[in-house]
Amino acid sequence: MMSRVRRLVTRLHALLRLPPVRCLASATLPTEYGAFDIHVFKNILSGETHVALVRGEIGNGENVLTRVHSACLTGDLFHSARCDCGRQLHAALQQIVDEGRGVLLYLDQEGRGIGLVNKIRAYALQDQGVDTVEANERLGFPADIRDYRAGIQILQLLGVKTMRMLSNNPRKLAGVTGEGLSVSERLPIEVPPTASSERYLRTKKEKLGHLLSSV
Repeated sequence: MMSRVRRLVTRLHALLRLPPVRCLASATLPTEYGAFDIHVFKNILSGETHVALVRGEIGNGENVLTRVHSACLTGDLFHSARCDCGRQLHAALQQIVDEGRGVLLYLDQEGRGIGLVNKIRAYALQDQGVDTVEANERLGFPADIRDYRAGIQILQLLGVKTMRMLSNNPRKLAGVTGEGLSVSERLPIEVPPTASSERYLRTKKEKLGHLLSSV
């Protein structure tokens, strides 16, 4: 009886450490930048659907050019000028194609984890004068509640071991490190601020610790 309990506890700890993620579909995806292999993953516990675009062969998994990108419908699809997300996404795709080998991991974590509805509510608060961090907090959320554990498992399933990470966010680097996965190099991915995004970028730099030289 005791050994069975121990096995259950061990299994529970494993589930809490890395959520159960499964690859449900794969295909070739031609894009304006070039062809990728697209893989769709689902977190069985949360129901979140994540996407990985892979260019070239992962091979030994060392020093893979990687962008971990959280979903931003307004920026990625509608080209919102409030943020730098969409331009970062497309810059990363181009860099991965230029490299000839890499991964873009697109995580279902809209609005730094608060979801699309609350993100638009946060926009409305920003229209009244608060910054992006203050808006999340007024809605009852921390500034950033993203969880990268599913991303760790997906990258492992793809065969990635060490990453040359396209990111300005040190917290993200820490979030995707562990379980045998590490960052060998951080590569900045800055885009010039616009009149609409300058305050947003400054807030990310001053309150969230992003490494930005343009604001």
